[in-house]
Amino acid sequence: MTKTLQVQYFAILREQRGLAQEKIPTAAATAREFYEELRSRHGFTLGADRLRVAVNDEFAPWDAPLKEGDSLVFIPPVAGG
Repeated sequence: MTKTLQVQYFAILREQRGLAQEKIPTAAATAREFYEELRSRHGFTLGADRLRVAVNDEFAPWDAPLKEGDSLVFIPPVAGG
């Protein structure tokens, strides 16, 4: 079943995608499946093991089920300086 999700990109993911956010239709059932779909589509260089995911403004496990209208943020490692 296809659903439309809102996704926000930060840091390297924003640079690689060239956008800060977008709405994407997907059949992905979990956050991990959705990220792997995006990674394949947009050529993201970071694997899911290097990121955290938030669903609807709360950190979530990668196997979190997704539903229509969910908002996801993939959070890459942060470097201090």
